Amino acid sequence: MVNYLVNKACVIDDDKLYISLIKMIIKKNQLAKDLLVFDNGKKAYDYFSKHLDLPASLPEIVLLDLNMPIMDGWEFLDLMEDHSDELAKSGVTINVVSSTINPVEVEKATEHSIVNKFLTKPISKEAMIKAFKTP
Repeated sequence: MVNYLVNKACVIDDDKLYISLIKMIIKKNQLAKDLLVFDNGKKAYDYFSKHLDLPASLPEIVLLDLNMPIMDGWEFLDLMEDHSDELAKSGVTINVVSSTINPVEVEKATEHSIVNKFLTKPISKEAMIKAFKTP
């Protein structure tokens, strides 16, 4: 029997290569049993807003990119901030994963009450494991 660190994780990112890498790291290290993938914040927000009252449907860990088409990570965070209580009750942990090294953007992201960690791309296996272990 496989012991996953979490039942469900979520990646919100439009970079197909990055998503493939993340899937491989998650599978190889048994980090999550199930994985939700959204290529923009709008699709993710639609999913979350439909499932906020169904905690078992929500992921425990979210890896959120900031730069995406349609709805970027900033807009997603702003909208989800209104649901911070529901996210906390459901045990959802949001980690921002971005290629930016701009300290202003890092600070802006971590100022969101719903953001747990800021991880820099390319993300290492060790950083991924740490993000999944310490919500």
